[in-house]
Amino acid sequence: MTPLERRASASLAAIFAARMLGLFLVLPVFALEASRYPGGSDPALVGLAMGIYGLTQGLLQIPFGIASDRFGRKKVIVLGLLVFAAGSFMAAAAPTLGWLLAGRALQGAGAVSAAVTALLADQTRDVVRTKAMAMVGASIGLMFALSLVAAPLLNARIGLGGLFGVTGALALACIAVVLWWTPPAPLQHANAARGRLADVLSHGPLLRLDVGVFILHAVQLAMWVAVPALLVQAGLAQDRHWTVYLPAVLGSFLAVGAVFPLERRGHLRAVFLGSIALLLAVQVGLLATSWQPGLAALAVLLFLFFCGFNILEATQPSLASRVAPPQARGAALGVYNTLQSLGFFAGGAVGGWLAKNVGLAGLFGCCAALMLVWLVVAWPMRAPLPRQSPEQVLADDAQAT
Repeated sequence: MTPLERRASASLAAIFAARMLGLFLVLPVFALEASRYPGGSDPALVGLAMGIYGLTQGLLQIPFGIASDRFGRKKVIVLGLLVFAAGSFMAAAAPTLGWLLAGRALQGAGAVSAAVTALLADQTRDVVRTKAMAMVGASIGLMFALSLVAAPLLNARIGLGGLFGVTGALALACIAVVLWWTPPAPLQHANAARGRLADVLSHGPLLRLDVGVFILHAVQLAMWVAVPALLVQAGLAQDRHWTVYLPAVLGSFLAVGAVFPLERRGHLRAVFLGSIALLLAVQVGLLATSWQPGLAALAVLLFLFFCGFNILEATQPSLASRVAPPQARGAALGVYNTLQSLGFFAGGAVGGWLAKNVGLAGLFGCCAALMLVWLVVAWPMRAPLPRQSPEQVLADDAQAT
């Protein structure tokens, strides 16, 4: 990476990390704490308050992505972070479940993921794009692991409202990072012609990735409807679940590090399809162990899940940014992140219904079927060739400086 690429990757990974830490801190304690608000006796409303973030996020990713193509990445990111912070502070001050639901919806309206990813793609070469995206993915994984340990401790001291206040403060800190640390968008992007949304929606390789990111996050959230219950059945108390999650997440980063040399040797397609197959095997394993779960087997399956998941989290957005038409990159990543958010929403809603009506075996069976569908859809993919040589970009950087 060039110095400019390292600065862009580190600053934008920090934005993702701070924003996602705020969200992850809430998730482990949300359902229990929200039920104590006036109106919180309705489980359906509690579930809606938890999931509506993904719905509003999904609906607004495409408009934010298109706006970043037209008005500039940084302006859109700052606007989205302000909206996200406003929603966080509304949720922090919420007197009833209805106000909490409104705050969560406003949080989701700050849909900056597409604009942040597009800006990172603008500022990195194709040959290092996966590494840059992996920095973002690793930062998110670290925040998830940290939140599993910190959330119960912080909740005991400051409560759910305090956690939302921390989330809002982190969003405001992200604005400072965007304004004073993140490099400006390249001039060639600022002066480029703009593409159309139709160019994105008729692009076969992009559509395959869009289907994949929807399935990946639907399966991820559906799994977490059932995995805590399996760990309890295996004899691990709820307040000790982090002793399985944390080593699994941290150990999986070693697998992500192995991706970069394999990509340089031309094996990205094999790594990508192999990771999908690994997640399919994990779902089959969870199906087999759901009848009589054992703690050791669950720990191994969760480690393998995070290995495959983190590899796909690094490679999928990299591939989406590389195969997208450059003039419509924001729109393309807007569609991509829309499907990601809708996958979260569908996974939580449908996963809960499956667990209730057909049991955990039926849930994992459906997840395995979805992973098989994704493997079939992704099979024709080809790794894109780099669009620009390192020498060309170094010369551009020198000229811009």
